[in-house]
Amino acid sequence: MSNSVRYLVHSGVRSPLPLQEARMSRRRTLGPKKKLALLLSAATVAGGGAFVMATTSNATPPAAATKSAADSTVCQGLATALGNNEKFIEGQRTAPDAQSEARIANREAVLAQIRRQQEASGCTVGESAQDSQAARPEQPAPSRPATGEQGGQGGQGGQASGEQVCNGSTVTLSGEGGAPAASSNQFPAGTRLKVTNLDNDKSTTVEVTSVSGSCVLLNDAAFEQVREAGKFLIRRAVIEKVG
Repeated sequence: MSNSVRYLVHSGVRSPLPLQEARMSRRRTLGPKKKLALLLSAATVAGGGAFVMATTSNATPPAAATKSAADSTVCQGLATALGNNEKFIEGQRTAPDAQSEARIANREAVLAQIRRQQEASGCTVGESAQDSQAARPEQPAPSRPATGEQGGQGGQGGQASGEQVCNGSTVTLSGEGGAPAASSNQFPAGTRLKVTNLDNDKSTTVEVTSVSGSCVLLNDAAFEQVREAGKFLIRRAVIEKVG
């Protein structure tokens, strides 16, 4: 053993190789602060990804488009029914009588029902359109006897015919319940009207029982007898006064 090696051994100085290994070991070992920083970074990244996924999964789907009377026959029929009832209420308030308060309360309940039907059908709730006969050109309809009479009152059959009235008018429902009946702003209570839907050749004969804002409105039961499935408006109608 050389003198220099003996000196190092007796003086307690380690050889250079163990010193280098110790330094490399310290480099490979992360301190507590570095470990904490890395853990926080990983948690932040993971949390951000989870937040993005949760936000995406909980995103509200786009609402269905609301239709107007111009877009849908169903919406047009409901808007017309709403407008006719609003017009009737306005008339009752303008010229009230002893029964006006009860009539108005009844029609306000009808308006609420029509608005619920508008919402259920995807229509604009509260959209109103009055069925003004004067607002459109008269469209004469054939006066041939209608076939397929359904639910006519008083034994009126499919061959019942009379004076054609309300030329050019469309027909919609009033929203009122009860037995098949009609309401009108032209014919007094007790008048019998035959309504024919030319699009499906169905007809019904009903009695006018109340006042409305149109030439003729059918209540729910009467409208069901002549309606086309899913529609709330009869565009091609023949209305006849038969009694």
